[in-house]
Amino acid sequence: MVISAGYELHPEACAYLEHLRTPTSSVNTERTYAGRVALYLSYCAERGIDWTCPTLGQLSAFLHWLVEEPLPPKGRVAPAEPRYREEKTANDILSTTARFLDFCSTRGWVELEVVNMLWEPKFLRHLPPGYDAGEDGQFRVIRARTIKFQVAVEGYEWLSSEQIETLIGLTRNARDRFLITLLAATGARIGEVLGLRREDMHFLSDSRVLGCYERGPHVHIRRRVNNSNGALAKSRRPRSVPVEIEVIGLYSHYQHERDTVAEAAESDMVFVNLFRQPLGEPMKYHGAKDLFDRLAKKASFTARPHMLRHSAATRWIRDGIDRDVVQDLLGHVSSQSMEPYIHSTSEERREAVERGAAHRRVSS
Repeated sequence: MVISAGYELHPEACAYLEHLRTPTSSVNTERTYAGRVALYLSYCAERGIDWTCPTLGQLSAFLHWLVEEPLPPKGRVAPAEPRYREEKTANDILSTTARFLDFCSTRGWVELEVVNMLWEPKFLRHLPPGYDAGEDGQFRVIRARTIKFQVAVEGYEWLSSEQIETLIGLTRNARDRFLITLLAATGARIGEVLGLRREDMHFLSDSRVLGCYERGPHVHIRRRVNNSNGALAKSRRPRSVPVEIEVIGLYSHYQHERDTVAEAAESDMVFVNLFRQPLGEPMKYHGAKDLFDRLAKKASFTARPHMLRHSAATRWIRDGIDRDVVQDLLGHVSSQSMEPYIHSTSEERREAVERGAAHRRVSS
């Protein structure tokens, strides 16, 4: 909860975040939930609302405030036009708020009536892939939130091989070419890539001299919580991802470029600032986002780092790689997490429909 001189720890919120902590949970998720709960608590404190017993009207006002209140500027210079949250983001924040209140009700801090008004039963007519409805369909009835914006469900976006080549062709330096190629080749998250150390790049044909018995050139993706740029691997389980000769060549070009910046010599991080201050410091999330925003504008199509992860998974599946192997390459714990990473092109969908129609004509 925000206080005039800074911040004050909120016991119930801290208990909720501790409840979320499991051996397989992500610190990034905890950070996100902490920010969402803090927004709700601060909103209530500033308006004199008892956070333990909000009315539907007050929660609805909070939801609308989330999209109507301008976001604070990211840097020292305010943008020309104010930025606002999207309705989907506001829904996510209120969803976390509802779960927080639900948790508090199990501890006796919030009345059960408050939680009951936030949810209503909903019957699932169409089951998501991998969802177990139970032997008698008892799990088809779920709890749905009563307050939310109605937003269109967006598909998961990915980039075709041609689009990836376009992005690479628009880069102006070796570091950025290597960054995009590495993301596309390994399917790693941007946080995992920005957290790489030089010791993780095993690009020899035989890495036994490095004390590693993984065959062929590969990249080790490890979770570290002490990265100065805030980069963090979502998965707590370390993994290695094989790479091809093209990646090794681009890394070599990047190293040559990096050697021309004296400030970069001391850093053991793979990706560092070479073209903006502070030189030699580890590259941060906003630096990668700025890069993709610039390239997307030049390319005239949407491009974000995570789209390359979807592209890698789709490519592996199409190449006939077993899904269990793809799951391991992506670092997913659950096989259900694989579903959003499988995409088809319009040509493939058209071919499937035409093939089905041709089969029906032959059968008749």
